[in-house]
Amino acid sequence: MMKSSSVHPSRSTTTGISPGLCLVLGAVGLGTLCVPPAARAQEPARLNKVIEAIEDGRPAVANQEWRFVDMEHSPFSGALVQSVLAEMAEDRDADGRMRLTPLVRIPQEGDEDFKWAVKQVLDIGGFGVILPHVDTKAEAVRFIQAMRYPPQQTSTAPAEPRGERGWGPGGAMRLWRMGGAEYARKADVWPLDPNGELFAVVMIESQEAVDNIHEILEAPVSAIMVIPGDMAMDLGLGPNPPGRNHPEVDANFQAVLEACQAQTRVICGAGDGRVRTEQRLEEGWMFFLPL
Repeated sequence: MMKSSSVHPSRSTTTGISPGLCLVLGAVGLGTLCVPPAARAQEPARLNKVIEAIEDGRPAVANQEWRFVDMEHSPFSGALVQSVLAEMAEDRDADGRMRLTPLVRIPQEGDEDFKWAVKQVLDIGGFGVILPHVDTKAEAVRFIQAMRYPPQQTSTAPAEPRGERGWGPGGAMRLWRMGGAEYARKADVWPLDPNGELFAVVMIESQEAVDNIHEILEAPVSAIMVIPGDMAMDLGLGPNPPGRNHPEVDANFQAVLEACQAQTRVICGAGDGRVRTEQRLEEGWMFFLPL
């Protein structure tokens, strides 16, 4: 049976509520969000299919709910990403939503100046950003500040960490098919803002990050993502053998998973070989990138 890292269906005690719709958000002081099925059916569908899957108790897997748009190990071009998003915007489901939710990995790492790249990805319509090589809580918090707008007087979302994103989302408004006021309300980081549609992912790729995982998980990111390739290189082991990971790499995967499952807000995410997809989902990873 698949275990959930951050969604705990068994914790719902509200009569008549589907267990898969209970999301624990205690780490940000929001309690337990349980949405009755009747009310859920009357609400507009989530724009972000990653968030929708997780709120429904399902893992969000690349090429099923979302598309991985890479700017780290592919040519670094905002214009190229813009063209990819425009192409994706032509492929929509019956609800008018993009069939796959675009999440963009930027080339800047956690200790670099990534604020401008985050802003550009979001302004052209990205539904989330993946930040490589995050080693500390401070880097993760700075990432969330870059993704959020400053708090608005009418907002009910938590004001901290205070957003620093500048205003200019013309491309995003066209891609999301909405006006400025509605975009400003929805363009916040989930689950810090339960109504937000942005997904913020920090990549765990070093022993330092593993050693700091409990502190990193205190930052209000949407998900962490452990990746085996750079982890193996950071450990001095060289590339992983064909078809498997070094045992030390898998041990770090397990250490991160245990830390992530010990809390109830940040989603446990990983990337690994396609042949290990089912294994990782069975282990409880709720956000997955087949490599």
